[in-house]
Amino acid sequence: MPQLDVDGATLTYDDEGPRDGVGAPLVFVHGWTADRHRWDHQLEHFSTGRRVIRLDLRGHGESGGAGSRTIEDLARDVLALLDHLEVDRCVLVGHSMGGMIAQTIALSHPGRVERLVLVNSIGRMTYSRGRGLLMAVSTLVPFKVFVAANIQRAFAPGYPREEIRAFVRASATTPREVVMTCYSAMRAFDVLDRAAEIRVPVLLVHGYHDVQLPVRQMLRLAKACPDATVRIIDAGHELPVEKPAELTAALDAFLTPKQ
Repeated sequence: MPQLDVDGATLTYDDEGPRDGVGAPLVFVHGWTADRHRWDHQLEHFSTGRRVIRLDLRGHGESGGAGSRTIEDLARDVLALLDHLEVDRCVLVGHSMGGMIAQTIALSHPGRVERLVLVNSIGRMTYSRGRGLLMAVSTLVPFKVFVAANIQRAFAPGYPREEIRAFVRASATTPREVVMTCYSAMRAFDVLDRAAEIRVPVLLVHGYHDVQLPVRQMLRLAKACPDATVRIIDAGHELPVEKPAELTAALDAFLTPKQ
């Protein structure tokens, strides 16, 4: 289990698959209160023929360190890891907050990104009345209640309740300071007006039932990107765990050269 010390954090990561495999390395970035194991299905599938890298963001999973005040801070962590692993150019895949990090890297270091995949992610945080109310009371309720309220609504109707409870418990182990600072970082995220600067092919994969970051918000980003492909899957906000095989198939199709 390799680790890298970066600016007060210890990042735990996986680096698997052949270095001389087909195509640029795949780099997977998870979302808020999650960890690198969100990408287990993709790691198993792609690492047989391609280099695959994934990490636990600072304060998440098995990585130490305090939370970040901005998405740009988290993007710098990912870039530091890529520098350490001598990865000059990659296919960057981000889920939710990880997609915000991926967009930030694509905009600040366009030469590092060959293709961009955004899973349940958007270019600008916009809040419904209910979401705004949840934000307003978030500091007034017990921490575990706040986490549970966010995680429970992330899954599509009908997803097994016991599995949802397991994800709630796992998310609640993320330190409060990390949870809240990253939450604030997402609230401040807005690159929608710069999306036209992303000149590489972009795949946007989204859950039809996503109420955290609704499909209509993703479509605003897709419309702004010059070279965007959209795939809607019958799932909620947690596509990597709700429909991992369908997500992998969408990635495979995006990465396979058209004949």
